[in-house]
Amino acid sequence: MIIAVDGPTASGKGTIARALADHFGLPVLDTGLLYRAVGYQTQLNHGDPDNAADALAACDFAASLLADPALRYESTGGLASRVSIHPAVRAALFQRQVDFANQPGGAVLDGRDIGTVIAPHADAKLFVTASAEERARRRHAEMRARGVEVTRDAVLADIHARDARDTGRADAPLARADDALLLDNSALDRDAAIAAAIAFVEGKVGKRG
Repeated sequence: MIIAVDGPTASGKGTIARALADHFGLPVLDTGLLYRAVGYQTQLNHGDPDNAADALAACDFAASLLADPALRYESTGGLASRVSIHPAVRAALFQRQVDFANQPGGAVLDGRDIGTVIAPHADAKLFVTASAEERARRRHAEMRARGVEVTRDAVLADIHARDARDTGRADAPLARADDALLLDNSALDRDAAIAAAIAFVEGKVGKRG
């Protein structure tokens, strides 16, 4: 069984993907982490994330980089959004994601283009979202809890910028697949959102059976 979980930044899709993986006993891949690694490696190389050649060179990152806590920094998320607009970068990471999705037994993948590009044949697809204001509120609270001093307005501006890049890029833009459940969790807590996602996947699997 393949489950695709897409959505914009700070929508809660990662939390839902991990919960689905735990519930159904499947491996999970945060595909955004791959792009964060490329963005961070570009910075380590003293390259320009907006330069396609610099970003492509960073795709040859060491596997150990995926465990680096720096990949979770807010600044690294911004770098990931910038390098992901380059078609050459997306092509370089494409096969790694496809292989993960198609492994025996299935998998859960979360990202921006899983249901539309990486695994359009997925058994169940979800598009997880929330209002930009709510996503900014949650991300701001997370950052403050980690001791990062930042204003909510700055976080909101960053979210708007990322949304514009993700939806506006020519290659594999962020989009909801036609057969994906739209799960807007603006007014849902974590447990309610997870419960809705599990119920949807169980319903899809049952229908297929």
